[in-house]
Amino acid sequence: MNNDAILDLFSSLGPVTIKRMFGGKGIYHQGRILAIEYQGDILLKADAVSGPAFAEAGAVQWTYDGKGKRVAMPYWSIPDAALDDPDELAAWVALAWQAALRAKT
Repeated sequence: MNNDAILDLFSSLGPVTIKRMFGGKGIYHQGRILAIEYQGDILLKADAVSGPAFAEAGAVQWTYDGKGKRVAMPYWSIPDAALDDPDELAAWVALAWQAALRAKT
């Protein structure tokens, strides 16, 4: 996904910074990472507080195979309904920002 498209997705939050990382991109607001772009998909940060809402909305948690076991990362796909509704997308972006604020620095 190109940077202009990413900036558009996060416009409800205000200015974001995009940095290359691990074959993808990290998306930051006020110095805190709140999402990543990996293989063309945007994955929003979630935690124990917001993760259940992502799961309930049908989002998929990013996992990978690591040393013989599946590892779950704190990033989730954007729920499908939010991709066509800017107001709903803004709500999910806000949840990701809140999770970023709760994360240890």
